[in-house]
Formats: sequence, C-alpha cells, structure tokens
Amino acid sequence: MKKIVLLFYLFLIVFSAFPQENVEIPGGISLALKSGDATELVNYLNDNVEMVILDKEGIYSKDQAEVILRDFFAKNPPRRFNLMHQGGKTKSKYGIGNLETSDEIFRVYFLLKETNGKQLIHQLRIEKENA
Repeated sequence: MKKIVLLFYLFLIVFSAFPQENVEIPGGISLALKSGDATELVNYLNDNVEMVILDKEGIYSKDQAEVILRDFFAKNPPRRFNLMHQGGKTKSKYGIGNLETSDEIFRVYFLLKETNGKQLIHQLRIEKENA
C-alpha cells in the first residue's frame, strides 16, 4: 500500500516538473463527489479503474467500482468537495481535493487519461486526510 502511495506522489512530482497546459477537470466529477453520487461518478471511470478507497485496493470493473463507491458514500455522506489542485496535459490530467463529511475529511486523488476522445478516470484514491 505504501508503495502505491509513494508511486502516486512520485508521479505527481515528475508530472508537475514539466510545463502544464491550461487543463480543466470535467465538472461532473466534482459534482458527483460533492453529492456522493456513485452512479454519476462511474460515468467518468475507465472500463477498469485502479482504486484505493480506505481498506479496498485493486483494479475494478465499473460495476465493482460503483458498489465500492456507493458503500463508501453511504457510510460517509459528503457535505462538500473542494478540488484543490489540478494539472496535466491534454491527454492526461490529475486532480487532488478534499471531501468533507460530517465526521471526517478525506483526501481524493484521481488520474484521468484520454480514452477514445473522452477524459476517463484510470486511478482513484480516497484516504483519510490524517492517515
């Protein structure tokens, strides 16, 4: 697990060392996270997505990912989501934000890549902010 976190941070450091274009993360992702809408968020996932959500870690199909996300949001209903950082290039982007619930704040990381002309999440990570 620590290796994945280290690789993700290393990726962000290397990625941010290069000049970045003016990129925007699709607004529907932030809205889905803010409202805890797993069904809507799944629309932005690649057919298979690498996910780390608290104690669940693996590569999941969209259907599996939706079940995991629905369970997470049921246990942690969001109050707000704030996209704090975003960057990348046209074909590959990342976003980092805070998901606030009534009990905790979670850090959310995601990596989007262009697939068939559409920006899709290939990696999604949700962890406790103080972890």
